Amino acid sequence: MVKILLAEDEEVLRMLVLDTLEDEGYDIDEAPDGLEAYRLIEQNEYDLVIVDHMMPGMTGLEVIEKVRKLPGRQHTKVMMLTAKSQQSDRDCANEIGVDYFISKPFSPLELVKIIGGIVN
Repeated sequence: MVKILLAEDEEVLRMLVLDTLEDEGYDIDEAPDGLEAYRLIEQNEYDLVIVDHMMPGMTGLEVIEKVRKLPGRQHTKVMMLTAKSQQSDRDCANEIGVDYFISKPFSPLELVKIIGGIVN
């Protein structure tokens, strides 16, 4: 089974994405902030990590920078969901190792399609 971590501080959005992905049969762990996301990544292996850019405790960029330094986690696929969609934001995310960048607002069905292409 495909295992995904969803790190998003906006509870309503987190629940929407969580329900959508669980309906597709994915095994989902969730984190409401960057610190919890990093703790879960240290303890578990994921096929995909989905992070929000702006989260309390640690930003999505900070989480990914630290993850890329963890043994065995350097090649974990990472998707960033964010309202920050300028090219400079994308460039910064790409530099630290974000594989996929999705701007908010987004369609949950489009998200499912993109994730399917990543993990299948």
